[in-house]
Amino acid sequence: MKIKPLNDKVVVKPLKQEEKTKSGIFLPDSAREEKPEQGEVVAVGTGKMLDNGTRASMSVKVGDRVLFTKYSPDEVEIEGIKYLVIEEEKILGVVEA
Repeated sequence: MKIKPLNDKVVVKPLKQEEKTKSGIFLPDSAREEKPEQGEVVAVGTGKMLDNGTRASMSVKVGDRVLFTKYSPDEVEIEGIKYLVIEEEKILGVVEA
């Protein structure tokens, strides 16, 4: 990948979430209610600059699976692959196995 996020930005590769009913019918995105999306963190910035001149440490790391709202990230495409850039504070949580 050729992107290095700045400050408190996180680059996420979205994970496809197919939703299937109990009877085996796959639901398209347009049929689902608004739910948080999931993605895998592929790069993190250096952290938010605080008023005292130091940087806050990032809460997520490369490889984490995170939840975020559908409309919070900015989409970018690099070498034909879609990535999402999101501010750390807009990440809802880390999914633990």
